[in-house]
Order: sequence, then C-alpha cells, then structure tokens
Amino acid sequence: MRALVKTVLGRLRLATTNARRRYWTKRVSRTAASCGPDLRANSRTIVTPKTHIGRSANFNGMVITGGGTVRIGSWFHSGRDCLVISSFHNYDGGSRIPYGPKGEDIDKDVTIGDFVWLGDRCIVLGGVTIGEGAIIQAGSVVVSDVPPLAIAGGHPARVFRTRDAAHFEQLKSEGKFH
Repeated sequence: MRALVKTVLGRLRLATTNARRRYWTKRVSRTAASCGPDLRANSRTIVTPKTHIGRSANFNGMVITGGGTVRIGSWFHSGRDCLVISSFHNYDGGSRIPYGPKGEDIDKDVTIGDFVWLGDRCIVLGGVTIGEGAIIQAGSVVVSDVPPLAIAGGHPARVFRTRDAAHFEQLKSEGKFH
C-alpha cells in the first residue's frame, strides 16, 4: 500500500511540475519580443516585451523588469530567483524628490551572451554586458561588464577566475551543450 501511495504521489508531483513548466514557458514565449527554439521556463519567469531570448535558454525562476532591451543568448541557464533590472529612477534630473515619476525613468540595455550561467539569486543591473561562457556566482550583484569565460561573484560582482578557454571551445565545437 505504501508503495502505491508513493507512486501516485510521485506521478502527481511530476504532472504538477510539467504543467508549471508548460505554463511559464508559454507565458515567456508570448511576452518576449523574440525567442529561439527549445525555450524552457521551469518556474516563475517574467520577461518584458523588450526581451530577446536565444535558443535552448533555461530559466529556473527569473524576473526581468524595466524599459531597457534585454538580450539573452543561446544555451543560457539561470538559477532560482534571479533578477534583471533595466531601468533606474531619475533622481538627478527628475521632476520630483526623491525621484521623478515612472515616465522619467532611465532605461539601460542588458546583454547576456551565449552559454552564460547565473547562479541562484543573482541581480543584473542595466547597462551591463555579460560575455559568452561567463559564470556568475550565486547571490552576486552584477553592476559592470563581465568578460567572456570569466567567473565572477560578490557584491559588486568581481572576476576571480577564468574558465579554461581551450576546454570550453572544444566542448562548443563538439556541440556538447546542456
């Protein structure tokens, strides 16, 4: 009897997970300006109509806000609870204190290259480019550009290591993507 209950509960859990994935994937593909094939949004993922997503992107929970254009490359992976903020309050030139109303926000674009992996709870601010193959450590706040193949972390995120370029390029040329 216990085995039967475990089997039924396991199937229900799987069905719920698959339904959640289908819902968020469809929602992202309908909202984004463009999406490549094989998009996968495994949990709550919100994008803007100015978001462009490459092929085989994998979201595990991300919110993209603001009026800037956000470009996410192919084979991108996000951890849980990631945030991309592409607008800032206009506190220096706004018409009110402490900052101007929504129409006075300053929009800044974000570019995230192919094969980038964001760990859980990363924040990426507007005006930033994250290069191909970069890895951003969980909990990091990215406030400036991260070069290709860099591994960065912290608040603010700083490069502390670089991936093995020869190994990366070999796997890429062999088409070994996750």
